[in-house]
Amino acid sequence: MKNTLLAIALALLGSTAFAATVQGEVLEVRDAAPYTYLRLKTGTGQTWAAVTAAPVKKGEQVTIANAMVMENFESKSLKKTFDKIVFGTLADPSAPSATARATPHGSLGGPVVGAPTPATPPPVKVAKATGSDARTVAEVVGGKTALKDKSVSLRGQVVKANLGIMGKNWFHLQDGSGSAGAGTNDILVTSKDVAAVGDVVLVKGTVRTDVKVGPGYDYAVLIESASLKK
Repeated sequence: MKNTLLAIALALLGSTAFAATVQGEVLEVRDAAPYTYLRLKTGTGQTWAAVTAAPVKKGEQVTIANAMVMENFESKSLKKTFDKIVFGTLADPSAPSATARATPHGSLGGPVVGAPTPATPPPVKVAKATGSDARTVAEVVGGKTALKDKSVSLRGQVVKANLGIMGKNWFHLQDGSGSAGAGTNDILVTSKDVAAVGDVVLVKGTVRTDVKVGPGYDYAVLIESASLKK
């Protein structure tokens, strides 16, 4: 259960305040589905990390993006409790500069010396979906009470994607409506379909409210089990 809650919570995280990177040499690999556990030698010492099952070998240099530290985490499959472990996703080794720009924080959130200043992304502006159930992001977030458990259609641009976590893909969509300050410009969507950051997609799914996936991870609204069409 703890594994499930953590995996979902990691997928749901949308704030870059949690986006850190951990880099190091792989000293030990232990596979226990759905994760691969890695003991890493980093610049600040050794640490354990867990990523979605991957073919990682001892001696490799790896970078873990979207890192989140969990204390006193129990892995039932390994029959081991970690005093501290980092959960995240393996970064693409062929694109280190893109990773650096996407996660402008050092190991566990510290600043990267000499890291480039990330460019301001262009504003998102996507035409509203059509049909009687069509809504904008702001309309779903602002009207969540009336829309609870109802089906909606929404067209938006993928601004964050976490694929293959607990059998689902998790996306943050924006369409140019709403306000970042008020938290009405972004909606979380879960789907079996696949999309990439930057894709403009039409989604159709069910609005869920007050979703709780663990202590400290409460979400006021999301669109669940959506179909995605590009």
